[in-house]
Amino acid sequence: MDITIHTSFLPHDDPDASLAFYRDTLGFEVRADVGQGRMRWITVGPAGQPDTSILLAPPATDPGVTEDERRTIAEMMAKGTYGWILLATRDLDGTFEKVQAGDAEVVQEPTEQPYGIRDCAFRDPAGNLIRIQELR
Repeated sequence: MDITIHTSFLPHDDPDASLAFYRDTLGFEVRADVGQGRMRWITVGPAGQPDTSILLAPPATDPGVTEDERRTIAEMMAKGTYGWILLATRDLDGTFEKVQAGDAEVVQEPTEQPYGIRDCAFRDPAGNLIRIQELR
C-alpha cells in the first residue's frame, strides 16, 4: 500500500484567531479559506510540504451530532482536552521563542522527556494542544 497523511483536523471557535496563530505565529501557508463568519473551513500547512495539511474547522458541524454532544465538545475545547497535534522542528529553542513571542499560551517550556524526546507545548486560540518535538 501507498498511504500518506494528507490532512488532519483541528477544531476552531474563532476562525480569525486560529488563522492568525497558524499563519502568523507558526508560519504556515494558507491553502484554502471557505465559508464565512464562524462557519469557515481553513486549510493550512507547513511551507514546502504541500501534501500535508491541517483543516481548521468549526466543531460539531456534522448534522449527526446531537445537542448534548455539541455541548460536550464545546466544554472539552474550553478545557483544552478535545484536539491536539504533534509537530516537529530541528530548532526547538528558536521555535519556542518565536511561538512564545506570538502570545501563544505556553503549556510546557522545552523539556527533555523521560521517554527520549525533547519537546514543548502550547495551546492554540481554540485550546488545542500543540506539542512541538525536536528532531535530532
